[in-house]
Amino acid sequence: MKSHTKYLTFNTRKRRDYVNITEEVAQAAEESGVREGLALVSAMHITASVYINDAEDGLIADIDKWLEDLAPARPDYLHHHTGEDNADAHLKNLLLHHQVLVPITRGKLDLGAWQQIYYAEFDGQRPKRVIVKIIGE
Repeated sequence: MKSHTKYLTFNTRKRRDYVNITEEVAQAAEESGVREGLALVSAMHITASVYINDAEDGLIADIDKWLEDLAPARPDYLHHHTGEDNADAHLKNLLLHHQVLVPITRGKLDLGAWQQIYYAEFDGQRPKRVIVKIIGE
């Protein structure tokens, strides 16, 4: 079995942002030489997420609004008593999760017609990493 690891680094300009990383993950799959296997794509920070969905701007805005409705940025979280101001970012991570698993078939990511891989940042404006771990034959 082969394995390949690649780290992606993001430093978003905004505190909350959504970055399509499908091409970077596809490139890692190609670099791996794996023909049949799996790609694990995982945010290495608890205030960011990785998810799969459509790359449509209206939907991305809807996702952002949905997350803000469920876990709004506000000053009264207990977590903020530690000196932090990002409790909402931790909660948003729980809603979207931190990783996805994507099949690799014949050396390519095996995604559905509209599926794209996104990195979602909820406490940005500083460097953060995503690990892409590929295993297979």
